Amino acid sequence: MEENLLEKQSTNLFRNRVFQSIIISGLFLQIGVWVRNFAVLLFVMEKTNGDPFAISMISVAEFAPIFIFSFIGGTFADRWRPKQTMVWCDILSSLSVFAVLVTLILGSWQVVFFATLISAILSQFSQPSGMKLFKMHFPEEQMQVGMSVYQTVFAVFMVLGPILGTFIFQAFGINLSIAITGIAFLLSAVALAFLPPDRKMEEEDQITSLLSEMKSGIKYVLGKKELSLLGLCFLAAGLGIGFIQPLSIFLVTEQLSLPKENLQWLLTANGIGMILGGALVMFFAKTVAPQKLLACGMLGSAVGLAIMGMSTNIWLTLGAQFLNGLMMPCIQIGINTMILQRTESDFIGRVNGILSPLFTGSMVLTMSVAGILKEQLSLIVIFESAAVLFIVGLFFILPIYNLKVAPKQEILKSGE
Repeated sequence: MEENLLEKQSTNLFRNRVFQSIIISGLFLQIGVWVRNFAVLLFVMEKTNGDPFAISMISVAEFAPIFIFSFIGGTFADRWRPKQTMVWCDILSSLSVFAVLVTLILGSWQVVFFATLISAILSQFSQPSGMKLFKMHFPEEQMQVGMSVYQTVFAVFMVLGPILGTFIFQAFGINLSIAITGIAFLLSAVALAFLPPDRKMEEEDQITSLLSEMKSGIKYVLGKKELSLLGLCFLAAGLGIGFIQPLSIFLVTEQLSLPKENLQWLLTANGIGMILGGALVMFFAKTVAPQKLLACGMLGSAVGLAIMGMSTNIWLTLGAQFLNGLMMPCIQIGINTMILQRTESDFIGRVNGILSPLFTGSMVLTMSVAGILKEQLSLIVIFESAAVLFIVGLFFILPIYNLKVAPKQEILKSGE
């Protein structure tokens, strides 16, 4: 009976016009982002002969906007109509990419960094608006299923994206790669144009300052136990991932004593795990609460990291990487679903804008010292430390492990 109900809800979800538009838009965005990322990376490496500073500036262009614009973008997302915001962000991203293309053709290659920077800034306004659409248009029982499908799209591109981006750059060069990116962003805007018209936002009738809305967003997060604990979990997970992300190559060359090219097999195992994990979460979405999903993901990731740090066997390491990939959708979907369930529609943007920089900021912080620590400590110590940080994050979630979902009428009221 329950399986039939889940199947019916999933079928209804796939027939939902809002869901169809968001998924199709997400597909085009992922194509654009991965083609852009690898085209820019390979182009800059080619132009600078692999200069580490120039290559690091690509990451700065991608991550710096999260620190600077995430909270501001989330606050404006709470003010503006979500469909309108997302469509205009995609159009402006596309126009900025075509402007970069014109400049490239005229001969200034350094402007290629702006292709990443501008669209990264605009995504800080668009992404929380997408979360608002989930909150406003999907009933409670479909929310986690919807998020799992959405995250599975991202997982698929974690595997296919690098292949696609590398192939297009090598086959067609930087100019056509940038043009394809601009077209993909434009097609995303076209897909979003089929969304139902935006409802009038309550904030449009209110005259409040940006600063006061930002303050109220901080008070809102601090005043809700589950969101505050979620923020601490974000912090711990970000610190752990930052430690190990730049050092995966050394698992191959030092722990396993294999050529560096074998890193691709670790990444492939991780990507396959992510795809399967997203599919499994979609299947169990009705029966597993998001905080339990998150706790399972944190524990599984801790086990995977601990094994990776100690393993000297390729198959054991591949299995641990697969486990990590399998657990990542549990973490991502659990977090996003909890934010949607526990946050009123009027605060979705600001909550997202506060929590996202906690994760990214802590990750960049430990990424910046990972190389230094590698010279002082062994890989085992670093990976086991990352595993411990995931356990710390798990402890922050335990107080809300058995938290019940808010009454349905309250949720519907907040989304009106």
